[in-house]
Amino acid sequence: MEITMLEYVGYAASIAVAISFVMKDMRKLRVVNIIGCTLFVIYGFMFESLRAGLPVIITNVAIICVNTYYLFKMINERNKEISE
Repeated sequence: MEITMLEYVGYAASIAVAISFVMKDMRKLRVVNIIGCTLFVIYGFMFESLRAGLPVIITNVAIICVNTYYLFKMINERNKEISE
């Protein structure tokens, strides 16, 4: 049984998201989670039918937006602390 590129991307995305859940540093957690979610978006686009991958794409784009928002918020707060 041969593993397809679709499966490789899905496994890589799953591993990245799983790794993010065991991280203590919130910035690193969000970056790794964004990478995993991006891989899941790619995975969703790789389905033969976009309709089949759409739930995966929508969910992970939303998670990327949330992670990006909080990542920039953390960076801005840290920069404010440094400048004070």
